[in-house]
Amino acid sequence: MIDPRPIVLFRKTDRSAHPGKIVCVGRNYAEHAREMNAPLPERPVLFLKPPSAIIQTGGVVRRPPFSNDLHYEAEMVVLIGTRGKDIPESRATDHIEGYGVGLDMTLRDLQSEAKKKGLPWAIAKGFDTSAPISHFASRDEIEHPNELDITLRVNGELRQNSNTRNMIFSIEEIISYVSSVFTLEAGDLIFTGTPEGVGSALPGDTIRAELQDVGILEVSITA
Repeated sequence: MIDPRPIVLFRKTDRSAHPGKIVCVGRNYAEHAREMNAPLPERPVLFLKPPSAIIQTGGVVRRPPFSNDLHYEAEMVVLIGTRGKDIPESRATDHIEGYGVGLDMTLRDLQSEAKKKGLPWAIAKGFDTSAPISHFASRDEIEHPNELDITLRVNGELRQNSNTRNMIFSIEEIISYVSSVFTLEAGDLIFTGTPEGVGSALPGDTIRAELQDVGILEVSITA
């Protein structure tokens, strides 16, 4: 049963937050855009997931019966700590509470069909259990968030291996842009995009994503 009020936990503190909206950035690594045969964006590509998509590390990602092609996408996740609108890049980090690692689980067959028909990606990206997240490290613990290694392994095999320096849009640019569209509020999450190497996750697989100095996320897959 999915907790209707999921908790975002900090690694070394007692602080917690009930997530509000989940804003995701697409095509934020050039090599991932190329592997998806997509043009490089001129500004961040945004989409949303509902809070009900969240599960914690150690949880189970459930591939729904209406899809046969579930993909993993490892990402840095930013937890917003203070409300802001039209935030300048120079003040963006002031609004960050912490950093985590997450998975943007995607029903690739449904997404591809939606793209062909010009329809939204809501089901492909927002189904239950589509947003696993780790515990969060406090902002003060992470000195250089734009220079962190990010990896993903499936059953121990390395599939994604990159660094947040390879993001097209930095954390500061993302926060500034997102806040020009949506007012950011305490508890909001921003998934900052995935590097190249995405692929299928099958029932029985174990997925382990790691963000340097931040944390580890591990989930299992079931149908």
